Amino acid sequence: MIRRCRKLRTSPGRERGVATIEAAIAIPLLLLLTFATVEIGRAFVQYAVLANSVRNAARHLASKALLGTTQTIFISTGLLTETRNLAVYGNEAGSGSPKLPGLTAAQVTVLDAGANNVRVTATYPFQPLFGAQLPRFGVGSSPISTAFNMNIDVTMRAL
Repeated sequence: MIRRCRKLRTSPGRERGVATIEAAIAIPLLLLLTFATVEIGRAFVQYAVLANSVRNAARHLASKALLGTTQTIFISTGLLTETRNLAVYGNEAGSGSPKLPGLTAAQVTVLDAGANNVRVTATYPFQPLFGAQLPRFGVGSSPISTAFNMNIDVTMRAL
């Protein structure tokens, strides 16, 4: 005797909630990935802008730091100010707005590195758009800090 299996039929009304539940699970994960991608891309762009401006400032300093033909490095107050302004504002006069929000001349260090080398260093505190701290989501007691310092150090031989 052969028994026939009855095909189970599901009503369309029972499957309607499945798509809503899948969306409720997937949307927060996709938003988290999107926000993380935006923040990482923004950090890379700001790092590149800072690196280029510090490199240009070091190049300017290296071209003007030697005192005549004595092979002695002399960084005058005017050259120090020009170099810092070039790193922060992109021009020697220090006019306009900073290349990065919150970047100041006090965050740029200019010094004689010895052996006819000059060094320009900048430290920029990166602040994420979506908050400086992430919650622990029940693990641990304190939030996770997402802010960090970008440090750029360029050393060039004075010409």
